[in-house]
Amino acid sequence: MGKIIAMANQKGGVGKTTSAINIAAWIGIFGKKVLIVDIDPQGNTTSGLGINKREVQKSTYELLIGDAKARDVIVHTSFKNVDVLPSNLDLAAAEIELVELENRAGRLKNALIGIKPEYDFIFIDCPPSLGLITLNALTACDTLIVPIQCEYYALEGLSQLMSTVRSVKRLYNPQIEIEGVLLTMYDARLNLTMQVVEEVKKYFPKKVYKNVIPRNVRVSEAPSFGQPVSYFDRGSKGSEAYEELAKEILNQNKIK
Repeated sequence: MGKIIAMANQKGGVGKTTSAINIAAWIGIFGKKVLIVDIDPQGNTTSGLGINKREVQKSTYELLIGDAKARDVIVHTSFKNVDVLPSNLDLAAAEIELVELENRAGRLKNALIGIKPEYDFIFIDCPPSLGLITLNALTACDTLIVPIQCEYYALEGLSQLMSTVRSVKRLYNPQIEIEGVLLTMYDARLNLTMQVVEEVKKYFPKKVYKNVIPRNVRVSEAPSFGQPVSYFDRGSKGSEAYEELAKEILNQNKIK
């Protein structure tokens, strides 16, 4: 039975999409079967895996509103053991349409139940908001990874995210827990980075991953080529950081 992990933080630009793609790619390289669910209307996960959003016939929009089943939406990528449920701009309408639908918070969970046993991990890339689409992700997931950038406003809004998680735990998903907190855009030369790390560790005791993601040009360049950095430039520092993080996540879940 697969584990569903949401990548969530309502702040934009913290590395949710980049981390979802690169963790999934390395876990796939290690021989585990992975599905990425792109529920961000911007569709950056979809394009970051080399898929043209304009050519997507069925997306997570159809999945959420009930016009398609997960098997009809899955796209097999060219990367080892990595599949995706793609997104496109149609998904922007789902935020409004879900309001009128029955079981509006649990639709993604129901859509994934049938395919969950076929994957070792399912990663959900959430939009940078706490609307109904993200609520569906938090209801569907077993755990969540919270990416946090090592910058001045890093902790801004996190209390709101944690409040939402507590509400979801009470109302929709009693098993939801924090899988881990991931520090991104890490630069050990900066005093600010060290201050942010200390603050994050106070806020999330024992939840911060040992492996951090440094600022790395190759990580930033890879999406424009439609590739994870492990395929774009495996020897780069960014690729190596995600490799070690993927190992840490597998060890944490006692998967060899």
